[in-house]
Amino acid sequence: MSIQDKAAELLRLHTVPELLSVVNVWDVISAKVIADLPETKALATASHSIAASWGYPDGEKIPLDIMIESVGRIAAATELPVSADLEGGYGNAGETVRRAIGVGIVGANIEDQMKPLNEAVASVAAVVAAAEQEGVPSFVLNARTDAFIKAGDRSRDEVIADAIERGLAFLEAGAACFFVPGVRGEEEITRLVDAIGERRLSVIGGPTSLPPARLAELGVTRVSYGPWSQRLALTALADAASALYAGGTLPETTRALN
Repeated sequence: MSIQDKAAELLRLHTVPELLSVVNVWDVISAKVIADLPETKALATASHSIAASWGYPDGEKIPLDIMIESVGRIAAATELPVSADLEGGYGNAGETVRRAIGVGIVGANIEDQMKPLNEAVASVAAVVAAAEQEGVPSFVLNARTDAFIKAGDRSRDEVIADAIERGLAFLEAGAACFFVPGVRGEEEITRLVDAIGERRLSVIGGPTSLPPARLAELGVTRVSYGPWSQRLALTALADAASALYAGGTLPETTRALN
């Protein structure tokens, strides 16, 4: 598919009734393993995981050139649409997304980092404009708010109201969906969906999250897993190493996936 076709397909996956589930990847081999599963419809990268694989902490500490190279290698390794986690946009979200499109990326997470609303909306608009200028108008911006994860001592009602205001503004500015890490439970998800509409809310899954089937029933459009997929892989590696050091053998279920 052309990059325009991949973007259109990724956008379609966010609008159909089925929940889009993306298991985040961080390098070429993790991308190939996930892409080879018949259930996989699209890939998404995790900035935390990519940074960790290069020895950097999360939070735009990894040089942008390395991040762009990393997501480009992932995009080149599959025919599936790939969305990239580009944190806050490295100081210039529009330019960063333009560079990502240049290496085959057709969607992105961009964090608001709780900047003033007008600045955050301007960042969304810049991404949308950059995608249109690059000839990829269907580019899927998963605009993220940090309202919940940076809630501090604010009441949950205040945080929800802030998130709703930001979500509506981001969608109005051209974002395809609204990503809210840190939202908890059915009641909060329902309040967000009721305010911004069904098939517009994107959430992150973790060990104690609602199951995907329930998220779909609540009107969520997308669930991703951020750094949890890498943590799962590294947990399995550490557990296997401990067993080997204790005199055990490799699990019989080990497969050759590379």
